[in-house]
Amino acid sequence: MLVKTIGVAVGLCAVGALAKEKAVDMSRHAEYKSGAVMDRIMAHKFEQWEAKMASGALNSTQWPRLNYTKCVNGIAEAIRGDALQTFRCKNMDLYDFINHATLGSPLATDEGASGSSIWGWTDPKSDREFIGMFQGTGFAEILPKGRLLNLGFLPAPAALAKHALWKELRGYKNYMVIGSELEEHGIQIFDMRKLLTINPKKAPVKFSVNDVTGHFKDLPLGRTHNVVINEELQYAVSVGAAPREDACGAGLIFIDLKDPSKPTRLGCNAQDGYVHDAQCLKYRGPDKRYLGHDICYGYNEDSLTIYDVTNKANSSIISRTSYDGAAYTHQGWVLDPYNQEYLLLDDEYDEEVAVGPAAAGYPITYIWDIRDLQKPKNTGHYKATNRGIDHNQYVIDGLSYQSSYGAGVRVYDVSSIPQDPAGAGVCEVAYFDIYPEDDKEEGGGLVGFAGSWASYGYFKSGFVAVNTLERGVYLVKITKRERCKRVHA
Repeated sequence: MLVKTIGVAVGLCAVGALAKEKAVDMSRHAEYKSGAVMDRIMAHKFEQWEAKMASGALNSTQWPRLNYTKCVNGIAEAIRGDALQTFRCKNMDLYDFINHATLGSPLATDEGASGSSIWGWTDPKSDREFIGMFQGTGFAEILPKGRLLNLGFLPAPAALAKHALWKELRGYKNYMVIGSELEEHGIQIFDMRKLLTINPKKAPVKFSVNDVTGHFKDLPLGRTHNVVINEELQYAVSVGAAPREDACGAGLIFIDLKDPSKPTRLGCNAQDGYVHDAQCLKYRGPDKRYLGHDICYGYNEDSLTIYDVTNKANSSIISRTSYDGAAYTHQGWVLDPYNQEYLLLDDEYDEEVAVGPAAAGYPITYIWDIRDLQKPKNTGHYKATNRGIDHNQYVIDGLSYQSSYGAGVRVYDVSSIPQDPAGAGVCEVAYFDIYPEDDKEEGGGLVGFAGSWASYGYFKSGFVAVNTLERGVYLVKITKRERCKRVHA
């Protein structure tokens, strides 16, 4: 781990062993398959964001650069006396903040709001650390003392429209792979080594749309909801590439990345229709039937759908399973890619529509036993300590780093799950709440689409970069890793 383990015990998240996998509810599935549920969620998001635009809340120039601020007694007061610059926190210090306008994404307009996803890259030769993010793609370096150096901006390769807000980035070797819901955007492949030679005195540099190594355009409308990477097997996957009526059904579209300058389509899988997000891995787990196969774990709106994609031209579904409380199966991550026994799944809409274990508005993470790929089991769940909505999570060395909209980045110790799949041993060990606007609400937050979609915590330095929808990018770091309270049978 990047942080020391110490002997302080912390309280547990609320848990529930009564969670249960079940067959997909076909009486409701037609509404998902048609796109009606996704359209309703996106309309709800736009309604909230447009109100913020009208009020000026998305003008990121109002948020000044922040300096190192220590978390003291649960509070990081970045600007003394300013409630909107006072952040709730636990075992995480603030190192830096830069607003979106400075990073190349100006005042949000009807053509697209400012912030969305984020990903990082470390130069293997120098260990220099870099991040990329949003409306085009901004690039910054994380300096050794925890300050962000704004290096450059890559514009979107299409005229901006409101769907430009949805931008996803993933790393592949020395490249950043960039997709968007913006029509005609395609998937850009940018060589991050270009950042190594930028003179800091001349930064930031404005790249042109031609400063990419490759540009994959073989998508039905040139848009994709997300991009997924299997670096080991040298391919990417476009997921959620509208329209759903296309032959690929907005499912999995496989892209060969062996030569990043010439990305080519390998095939697609439309068998379960729209795929919102996925994780694709060479299978290393206990199910001997699939050992060495190429497996994708798909998060498909109302199900966890597991695919065998070893043959990209003739891939197939292994299993398709729903669960109590399913509202919008959003994203998830395998606990250990080298021993694929369990995964975590987040549902983006169960808090909003108040169903299942999330009915009270506290985000739920569902725990899945995937030791039998044909019969995955929902063994339990754990509940956040604050009200809100959970979003993307990534598991690193037994810790789940999860962006949770208005609750900011939350870090859970999930290392106990193989011993207790019900989730009783899971606890929250750190957080940094980047959205003070809702701190005084009941339960510590609002169930709404504000705050952070994504964070990146894979840096060896321990820095975690957190992008936000409204303000900009925060750089934080865990100060200590507390141990979860031991649960006795």
